[in-house]
Amino acid sequence: MTNTKFSQNLKAAADATQDCLEGALQQLEASDLVEGMRHAVRGGKCLRGFLVIETGLLYNIPTADSVFAAAAVEALHAYSLVHDDLPCMDDDDLRRGLPTVHKKWNDATAVLVGDALQSLAFDLLSRPQCSTDPSIQIALIVGLAKAGGAQGMVLGQAQDIAAETAVAPLNLEQISTLQRNKTGALIEWSACAGAILAGEDTTPMQQYAQALGLAFQIVDDILDVEGSAGAVGKAVRKDKEAGKATFVSLLGLADAKAWAQSLVNEACDAIAPFGRRAESLKAAAQFVVSRNN
Repeated sequence: MTNTKFSQNLKAAADATQDCLEGALQQLEASDLVEGMRHAVRGGKCLRGFLVIETGLLYNIPTADSVFAAAAVEALHAYSLVHDDLPCMDDDDLRRGLPTVHKKWNDATAVLVGDALQSLAFDLLSRPQCSTDPSIQIALIVGLAKAGGAQGMVLGQAQDIAAETAVAPLNLEQISTLQRNKTGALIEWSACAGAILAGEDTTPMQQYAQALGLAFQIVDDILDVEGSAGAVGKAVRKDKEAGKATFVSLLGLADAKAWAQSLVNEACDAIAPFGRRAESLKAAAQFVVSRNN
């Protein structure tokens, strides 16, 4: 698949996801809270939403039937970023090239915006437009709750905070575990959502997503070293300044890049049985290692 075709697919998925989120937000009474939610979901690649929609298409689920799950994971992801940017967490002023919610409004509004976005994610999954099969809705809801909570993303965030004050820096295995929770869990849910919507086995997509999620975080660590704030859309060099162990600090740039590419190859191998129908997902994996933000 050409880069142009992949970019078109990524944008189409992002547009569909953003439209779904905007439709949900328009149903709410206008307020700073809702404007903060709108600000938080604006921009970004919508990679998680793209994975939901593309894996749905792989299992013959139309975009109109998968977009509510795509919007749900993007809402949950946005909540995590709003809270992660707060002064008590990573203390960032910039996200996706825009002021973070707590800088544009205040800390209290940012906390509430994150809370509301998390609730919206499960609201979207519970709607009949997502699925009319209660067992599928429950599988999606339970899966996202686990991926986003104390068995997944939030656990990873807690592990990351603990690592900042640990006596010894984390080793490679510990960092990999942390990032599989913090970043990988939502990516894995996103890649499996299409199979869940179709009532199919999620194993191939789990294998694809586990490799993809780890590659994504390795590239994030690389961008923190090589990227610019203008291109990345957020502050860079923060990990080094904080003395945090990262894939780059442990492996060096060359080996970190080589491992990321190896993981991308592993992700593509996992979906090889789908043949040409999986070309867009393979292109997504290659995009992960070539991105600059």
